[in-house]
Amino acid sequence: MKRIIICLIICLFTAGLKAQIPNFSSTQYIDQEFGLGTISLTYGRPNVKGRKIFNGTEPYGVVWRTGANAATIIKFTDTVLVEGHKLMPGEYSLFTIPGATEWTVIFNKIAKQWGAYSYDQKQDVLRFKVKPFKLAAPVETLTIQFANVNIDKGILQILWENTGLSIHLKADVDARVIANIAQMMKGEKKPYYLAAIWYYNHNLDMRKALEWMNEVEKVQPDAYNVRYWKAKIQLKLGDKKGAIFSAKIGLAIAEKDKNAEYIRMNKEVLREAGAVK
Repeated sequence: MKRIIICLIICLFTAGLKAQIPNFSSTQYIDQEFGLGTISLTYGRPNVKGRKIFNGTEPYGVVWRTGANAATIIKFTDTVLVEGHKLMPGEYSLFTIPGATEWTVIFNKIAKQWGAYSYDQKQDVLRFKVKPFKLAAPVETLTIQFANVNIDKGILQILWENTGLSIHLKADVDARVIANIAQMMKGEKKPYYLAAIWYYNHNLDMRKALEWMNEVEKVQPDAYNVRYWKAKIQLKLGDKKGAIFSAKIGLAIAEKDKNAEYIRMNKEVLREAGAVK
């Protein structure tokens, strides 16, 4: 109880001074789109300042707030697999227990707390082990970032001093997006263009993707982007002749409109199809 009262006093005192005196460790806020939702991260960023951090300032085997000042907060608006473990939507504090060859990563349901002073293991919703790795170059300021992010996969990285940690994230979106596409196709405004690109990027039914892009082409016959994506789909289907025909039309339209991006992209398709070297 005494520890909690002390933490509350620190929080109130810090809040009163914040407008006049900045924190010694700056705060970073990150919003990362992921899957069909967003992951938000708030954490304090301490500096090494010549200290030995891990197995020094931050001892091995001791729960760490994974930042400075308040505990690091991470919020998910959608269900995410974290290193293969399902984590439901919600706001959590992110704690870690550093070790020489293995770290424990902790998601705790008490999101807003000061440091790890009132940390309660009974409030953990997820715990798992991750092996750290040595950084190629030292990192002075604690950095938590999202790396190698695409629609349904990404890595949450913790980088500081000479140590890095990678936490793999996955969102199961394919089945939900396919169901959404099927539902929208029943309406008046059918998402032919975006649906075809989704099917292309996720190696789904290419013939259906081509049918949808053909529907777009009927309405937009002079759109270089439509011709480009049709060529890409045809190429994936093995129809090199059709891909070359579509890409050449797309290239001619892009050149007429002086769109450098689609000039380059249509030429890339032609090279892939073997039409040019």
